[in-house]
Parts: sequence; C-alpha cells; structure tokens
Amino acid sequence: MSIPVAKFLDVAEGTQAGQFTVGDHEAVQSLDNLDPIYKPLLDEPVTAVVAVISPSGRANLTPVWFDYEADTVLLNLATHRKKVEWLRASPQATFLLMNPANAYHWVSIKATVSREVSEDDPVEGKRVTDQLNRIFHKYTGGDVYALRDPSFDERRVLFELKVDSIATFGRP
Repeated sequence: MSIPVAKFLDVAEGTQAGQFTVGDHEAVQSLDNLDPIYKPLLDEPVTAVVAVISPSGRANLTPVWFDYEADTVLLNLATHRKKVEWLRASPQATFLLMNPANAYHWVSIKATVSREVSEDDPVEGKRVTDQLNRIFHKYTGGDVYALRDPSFDERRVLFELKVDSIATFGRP
C-alpha cells in the first residue's frame, strides 16, 4: 500500500508562484520513507497535536506523544480519557507535528484506527505497556512510565492508526 504525500510549496527561499499550495505529489510505502528533512519531526521528541471528532462534531485538539511503526501511527491513551470513546465512535484522527524551532516546517498525518489493543489483553497487553515505556523514554528520558493517575488503577489502550495521507511543508 502506498501513502500519498502532498508537498506544499513554501517561501523558505523566497516567494514563488503558487506558494502555500500543493506543489508536488508523491507516494511513500511507510513513514520511514518520508523525505529526510521531515523524519526528525517523527523521530525526535516533538509533541504532536492530535485532532479527533467529539460527539458535537467539533474537532478536539490535544498535545500527545508521537510514535509510529512503518505505515501505522501508535496512540497510547488512558482508557478513561474522552479521546478513547471519541476515537471508537469516529475512528479518524489527524496529527500535526511542528518543528519547535520553526513553525513553518511541519508534517500533517491523516490516519484511521485499524485496531486497538488493551493493556489488559492476556496475549498483547505487555506490548501496550512496553510501547508506553518506550514513548516515555523518548520524551522524558525515564525508563518506566511514571505518570499514571495514582487515585485509581489507570489502564491503557493502544490505538493503531493506518496512515491515509501526509502533507509536508517547509524546511528545518
């Protein structure tokens, strides 16, 4: 499966005809094949903004830690969060990763939930916890996720989202 990539024209090297519109389209097989100038936004601890649709039909935007494998975005959430029920009801999400040093260098990823795995799953539950620890290390340097709500037995769910399309803009 290939993933369409819309490459917006920017003004990093001066104004140009059609700036801020899609200049070229290409296809990649996975997020690993994305143009190298955008890979640091995925691989470094850049906080993503995820948009999911609430029952009112409005987009709900929140910052999240970003992780992926090939053509799949991984979103690890506490089960008591509203995003969990909203993703189950409307399984599309959009992720925006902006370069913290240059807001005009970004990647937008549209994706659809293909699967979810509960931390309580007897076969795959350990994968959810391991992925949470991995992403915690990416963003904080810690080895074991240390932000569970201590007031109850917080459980996690891992959403696997297949990438539908990508848009890119700017240079570092």
